Amino acid sequence: MKYIIFLLFVMFSILSCSKIYNSEPDNRNTMYFPPNTGDEWDTIPSSDLKWNDNAVADLKAYLVLKNTKSFMILVNGRIAMEAYFNGHDADTEWEWNSAGKTLVSAMTGIAQNEGLLSINDRSSQYLGTGWTNMPESKENLITVKHLLTMTSGIDDTKQWVNKSNLIYTADAGSRWAYGNVFQKLTEVVAKASNKDFESYFNEKLKNRIGMDGYWNFGKIFTIYHSSTRSMARFGLMSLNKGKWNNEQVVDGQFFNAGINTSQDINPAYGYLWWLNGKSKYMLPGSQNVFQGTLIPNAPSDMYAAMGALDQRIYVIPSRNMVIVRMGKASNPDNPNFAVSGFDNEFWSKINAVIH
Repeated sequence: MKYIIFLLFVMFSILSCSKIYNSEPDNRNTMYFPPNTGDEWDTIPSSDLKWNDNAVADLKAYLVLKNTKSFMILVNGRIAMEAYFNGHDADTEWEWNSAGKTLVSAMTGIAQNEGLLSINDRSSQYLGTGWTNMPESKENLITVKHLLTMTSGIDDTKQWVNKSNLIYTADAGSRWAYGNVFQKLTEVVAKASNKDFESYFNEKLKNRIGMDGYWNFGKIFTIYHSSTRSMARFGLMSLNKGKWNNEQVVDGQFFNAGINTSQDINPAYGYLWWLNGKSKYMLPGSQNVFQGTLIPNAPSDMYAAMGALDQRIYVIPSRNMVIVRMGKASNPDNPNFAVSGFDNEFWSKINAVIH
């Protein structure tokens, strides 16, 4: 009798455990963050996402045609698609170009959250009086926020950011113009933190989310280089409004302000982020205002890091999705613009897969 009772108890326990196991929710719908070290990264099959696998070949052919080096899609942090072309692989480091502006934005937010600076401070508080070739009264109008929003009023036609080129065009806050003067933010952060910018970056951002890569501080451009997966890591943190796993790396309030319209002149620009879904937009190298949304084929809630040669991080909150593209210029006749005709056509190919 005792043996029968024991056997019944064992059978009941097995059935109970089986019931609990089978009733567990599918955690692939929860947000995932890869470990900060090693190559481990969860994946999710496209079949689970009900994507159109018949359109994948056309998308990859387009990527090859447009000189792409690497391409990734994350859904809830998991890799749904990862492809490399033209000798590029998961370990190859590549230039972010102006997509790296968003890294500088993040570092400015971190420094502010640590009480080292305020974006409403005069830039000269950190750069010293006479950092431009402007009258002091005009220079004093330029705040850290003006550098974050491309509204410094400094001439945007000269790419080399040295004092002789930093000349007055308009009062700070009255003109939006895309240029390289944002690079002065690296000096602002360095002065505020009392560390060189790359050391502060490595400590406060790179190491905290498991990125690789390095900064190249050239005479004309300040450019970050990393692997594709590191670019995706930053995109994943950005999807989560500055949060990595359970750690708020970039202050959430600052980050949210940065992915929303930052000034009244170009609604499609935040704190060095490009914003889709606005009623009008401006582009680099022009004072023209265009009606309509920045990338019509892309989701309206998308915000993006965009760099020359079509380096891209697209962040789409409504889909819990991050898309990364690295490579050479998709259009060799127009290689330098951060926003090119590439994006809208690219999104038509992506939509054919994910819709």
